[in-house]
Amino acid sequence: MHAELERQFRDFAAARSAPLRRFAYLLCADWHLAEDLVQSAFVKLYRAWPRVQRRDTVEHYARQAVLRCWLDERRRPWRRTELRDGVVPDVRDRAADVAGAGQGAWTRDVMLRALAEVPPRQRAVLVLRYWEDRPVAEVAAVLGCSEGTVKSQAARGLDTLRRAVAHAELGSAT
Repeated sequence: MHAELERQFRDFAAARSAPLRRFAYLLCADWHLAEDLVQSAFVKLYRAWPRVQRRDTVEHYARQAVLRCWLDERRRPWRRTELRDGVVPDVRDRAADVAGAGQGAWTRDVMLRALAEVPPRQRAVLVLRYWEDRPVAEVAAVLGCSEGTVKSQAARGLDTLRRAVAHAELGSAT
């Protein structure tokens, strides 16, 4: 890759890594996996950079790459499972939890557990549509489906999310 293209890619990666990491976290609910997903997406983007950077679709391509990496990860969970020998490999740094800034731990836990109960395709629609505030047409383009499918998946996903939150709130009240 030419030096100028290399610099453009580095600038893009530096500017977009944090938003893509947050997007990946909302999909998978695991900061470490989110970092891995973004890294894999950047590898794919680097390979395609000479073709992609000429268009206005770089952001779209990057989000789609993160989404596809996550869906691939969900399809092959057996490949990346860790050994469960009873020893915790490291301790989570609660101060570095970006999702917890400004929110109560209880609300965050309830929402993340509820979001985890939403099927992957519906979760992707909810994250893109409501968290990332993307228009229906853009979500449809990222997911490779029709706008009607996005709307129906969003409605079903919201219903599932509401039921999961209600169930979590009832469970904590007893």
